Amino acid sequence: MLELNKIYCMDCLEGMKLLPNECIDLTVTSPPYDNLRTYNGYIEQWSFEKFQGIAKELYRVTKQGGVVVWIVADATIKGSETGTSFKQALYFKEIGFNLHDTMIYAKSSQPRQHNRYEQQFEYMFVFSKGVPKTTNLIRVPSKNAGKTVKRTCRDNSCDDLKETKNIVSETKIKSNIWEYGTKKNTTGHPAIFPEQLANDHIVSWSNEGDTVLDPFIGSGTTAIACINTNRNYIGFELDKQYCDIANERIRNRQRENQKGKRGLNRI
Repeated sequence: MLELNKIYCMDCLEGMKLLPNECIDLTVTSPPYDNLRTYNGYIEQWSFEKFQGIAKELYRVTKQGGVVVWIVADATIKGSETGTSFKQALYFKEIGFNLHDTMIYAKSSQPRQHNRYEQQFEYMFVFSKGVPKTTNLIRVPSKNAGKTVKRTCRDNSCDDLKETKNIVSETKIKSNIWEYGTKKNTTGHPAIFPEQLANDHIVSWSNEGDTVLDPFIGSGTTAIACINTNRNYIGFELDKQYCDIANERIRNRQRENQKGKRGLNRI
C-alpha cells in the first residue's frame, strides 16, 4: 500500500500495480507522446504497448464514477499529424472507459510558422468509469447577463412553433475550450502544463479530500494543484532529476502556505 501525498521515483506501470483496486478518484496527467521530447532519454521506453498496460491499470485503480483527464497532442511528421491521440482515446473506450468529453487546451503563445496552420492546442480527453460521480462545473460571467432574449422552438415535438422569452443569467457553464497563457519555464522540466489547468480539472472532477493520481507527474504541477485545493495526491516519475524538482517545488509551496496561515493568524 502506497502512502498518500508522495511522489514515487519509479516507472508508473510498476507503481500503479502496487495500488489497490478502485482507490483513485481522479487522474490528471500529460504523458509523453510521439517522441516530441526526450525526457532525459526515457522516451525510448514509451510505446503503444506500454500505453496499453498503463491504460488498463488506470481503469483498474479508478473508482466507479472516477475520471481520467488525458492531455495529449500529435507530432507532425512529413507534413501529416500522427493521430496517436485518437488511437489512445479509442483504446480507452475499448477497455471500458466512457469518453465523457473531448476538451481543448488552447495555448495563447505565438506558435512557430511553417507551411501549414500551426498546432496551437492539445487535446484534453476526459474519460469516466461509468457516470462521473463529481461534476463541479466551472461557471463564468455571461456576456449578455440580464438581457431578455427570445427563442423559437417546437412545442412538444409538434409542428407548432412556440416563442419564449428568457432573461440571461449572470453566469454560464464554461465551454470545453480552455485557454491559458504560457509563462517562462524555470523548473528544468521540458514539458509543464499551467498550474491553473491542473487546478481547474481537479476542482471540476473531484471534491476536497479525494485522491488524485498523476502517473507522469514530471515537475509536480498536479501535486501542487492538489495542495492548493485540499486534495490528496500520488505521483510517479521515472527520472530522479524531475522527482527532485517536483519535491522542491512542493516544499516551496508548502512553506508559502504556512507563511500565509501565520499571517492570517496575526490579523
